[in-house]
Amino acid sequence: MTTAATPITIMVTEDHGIVRQGIISILERQPDFTIVAEAKDGLEAVALYATHQPDITLMDLRMPNLEGVEAITRIREYSPDARIIILTTYDTDEDIYRGLQAGARGYILKDADFEDLVDAVRTVHKGKRYLPPNVALKLAERMDTEELTEREQDVLNLMVLGTSTPALAKALNISEGTVKFHINHIFQKLGVNDRTQAVIAALRRGLVRLDD
Repeated sequence: MTTAATPITIMVTEDHGIVRQGIISILERQPDFTIVAEAKDGLEAVALYATHQPDITLMDLRMPNLEGVEAITRIREYSPDARIIILTTYDTDEDIYRGLQAGARGYILKDADFEDLVDAVRTVHKGKRYLPPNVALKLAERMDTEELTEREQDVLNLMVLGTSTPALAKALNISEGTVKFHINHIFQKLGVNDRTQAVIAALRRGLVRLDD
């Protein structure tokens, strides 16, 4: 059993200072939690992890300089046993899938109750996974979905921008027939019938982002 003599050391990675301090203040209420580092982006998180090697790392997904998934990947390369929990506002299928695929052991949303955050830390510290039911369901759905190929992803990225078929063909240096072939495959994989539905589904699942 965890005691005050053996605290759980934690690093918090979050680019918004006010949010970061709020998370830290919640965690510091627990007598057996000790914050050993706080990072404002993924690059800083990787460097601070190497210095402090915390028991638990809380990782935001979308940050400047280096985003969360890449930071998780680099930390896990350095320390395969690193226990990382994604703490984010995003619960899209692709974000969940990519984060856990990179090696995160838990996934919790920032609007969760503070008891859930504390429970997530304790659960992952024990070597278990922490996935709320809604996150687990989306992950299961994502695992059942066939992945887009790299070229299909390229086509989808341009479709979201409203790019026409001739413009897509020119941009990707392929024929219009090949573009249509890829679009049909995208429709099938996303379970949609037209471009508008494809864009909506892609945004909902996190396959594309308008701020990219």
